[in-house]
Amino acid sequence: MRVVTWNLWWRFGPWETRQKAILAGLRELRPDIVGLQEVWAAGGENQAEWLADDLGMHWAWAPSPAPERWRRRIGDPTVDIGNAVLSRWPVTDRRTLRLPAPSDVDDGRLALFTRLTTPSYDIPFFTTHLSSALHASAVRCRQVSALAEFVAENRGDTPFPAIVTGDFNAWPDSDEIRLFGGYRTAPVVPGQVFFDAWQYADPAAPSVTWDPANPYVAVGREPGARIDYIHVSPPGPGGLGHVRSVRRACDGPLDGVWPSDHAAVVADLRAGSHDEFDSDGR
Repeated sequence: MRVVTWNLWWRFGPWETRQKAILAGLRELRPDIVGLQEVWAAGGENQAEWLADDLGMHWAWAPSPAPERWRRRIGDPTVDIGNAVLSRWPVTDRRTLRLPAPSDVDDGRLALFTRLTTPSYDIPFFTTHLSSALHASAVRCRQVSALAEFVAENRGDTPFPAIVTGDFNAWPDSDEIRLFGGYRTAPVVPGQVFFDAWQYADPAAPSVTWDPANPYVAVGREPGARIDYIHVSPPGPGGLGHVRSVRRACDGPLDGVWPSDHAAVVADLRAGSHDEFDSDGR
C-alpha cells in the first residue's frame, strides 16, 4: 500500500503550470492514499477533485475556516485553501479539527480525518498542516496535542494502524515531533504512539523536503530541513501497516517545472499477509 504526503504550494508561483507537473508526479507514483496540504478551490473548481478524477481516486476536502491571510498574500479574495485526501478506496467518514493558535499566527490551519473502507478493513487516515512561523514551536506543540487527541477520538476499532500525514513545519528533533510521537517523551494520549516513517529510510537517502536546491525555497535563504511526515501507529496483527520502505519524491523539476516548494514523501506499508491489494506488492 503506497501512501504519499505532499504540500502543493496553493496558488503561489506559476500555479497553472505547476498543476500539470503535480499531476504528472502523482501519476508516476501511483499512490493508494495521498494526504495533501495547501490545496486550492475557486470558481466551482477544486484541485483535489481535478487530481482525483484524472487518477481515478476518491477524494475529500476540508477548506480553511480562516483563509483571509492566505488570500491577501496573492491578492485574490476568491480562492480557498485547505487539506485534502485522495484514496483508492471510498471515503466513508470524515471530520475536521481547527488547530489552536494565537491570533497573531492564526491563519486557519486544520486537520482532516477520513475513514477509508477497503475490502478487508477500515484505514483511519489523517492529514494536517501546522503553523509555519520559525519561532512557533510552542504553538505547534499545542497543535500536535490537539491532533493526537483528535486521532484518538476518531481512529476507531480497526486492525489497521492510524496514519497521520502532513506538513508539520518542524524539524525531526523538535519538541513538537517528539511530543506527537510519544515514545521519546510522555505521549499526549496515554498509550498512543506514532513512528516517523522516515526511521525506516536508507540512512544515505536524501531526506530534506524543504530544500534550498528548489528555486522556490532558495529565495528565502533558509537552511533545508525535513518538515513533511508520514506517521504510523505500531503495526497491527501480522505486521499490518508496517513501513516497508520510505523515500523522498517529486524533488526536482518535471518537464522543466518544479511542481511545488515542498518535496513529497512516499511510504510503502504492509497491506496484509500477502499484500493482497496490489500485484506489485504495494
